[in-house]
Order: sequence, then structure tokens, then C-alpha cells
Amino acid sequence: MPKSMGRDRYYPVNRKRFPAQQDRGFTIMEAAIAMVVMMVAVLGSASLFAYSIQNNSAATDRELAMALAQQQLEQLRNVAFTDARLNATGGVATTVIRAGRSYTVITTIADSNTVDGQPTMKTITTQVTPVGSALGAVILRTQRATILDGPN
Repeated sequence: MPKSMGRDRYYPVNRKRFPAQQDRGFTIMEAAIAMVVMMVAVLGSASLFAYSIQNNSAATDRELAMALAQQQLEQLRNVAFTDARLNATGGVATTVIRAGRSYTVITTIADSNTVDGQPTMKTITTQVTPVGSALGAVILRTQRATILDGPN
């Protein structure tokens, strides 16, 4: 077999052969730049996950606070209008634990539309604030009226 034939099989004629200096891989500088670019992308996605977790936790706090406020109002709606729990208050604060989280509940009752010294309407305000959270308070307000006749 001729020498040129064997050589062509390993090094085809149409393939251009580069000098040995250009047959190298990435430089350390290119690898470092690639690592920095990948690190920026990973850190960006990590901060997105942290932001999502924080907002999800705040939504859970708000949902539980809203449910607790509704529960407190329903309890006060189901008592008689003359019950002692519906006496006018400037704000009664209690701490309630739901789902392992603490909430401060402030219930305020105001009398209005008094007839013959007796109130005919009460405004009930419930404010629920998660303890140790940046979330603001959830405030629900309702009004109750007596079934008594008003003035003639």
C-alpha cells in the first residue's frame, strides 16, 4: 500500500490542519468569565425563589388572619343583642394561636342610635395582626341592630 494512501485515510486532503498552537481548549480567563455568568444566573434564580417563599408565607398569614377575624365576628353575631359580650368596649386585645402562628386580635364594639338610653345599633370591629410579621392588620367591621322598635 502506498504511503500517501494510508496517510489520506487518517488525514483527508480536504481537511485543513492547524498549527499546534491553536489546538488548545479554553483559557483560564474564558472559564472564569463563564463561571461568573453562570453564577449570576443561579443567584438570580435563587433570589426569585426566596422572594416567592416570602410572599407565599405572607399570603398564608393574611388568609389565616382573615379566617380568624371572620370567626370572631361570627361568634359575636350569634349572641343576643343584650349579651354582655356585646357591651361597648374601647378595644379588647387577645392573642390567638392558629396553625402554629400567633395573632393579636383586637375587638372594638361601639354603641350608636340610642333610644331611651338603650343602643339600637352596635358597630363591631375586629382587627387581626400576625405577630412577628411585616403583614399589616386585617380589619373586618360589621353592624348589628336590635329588633326593638324605634321611637314613634
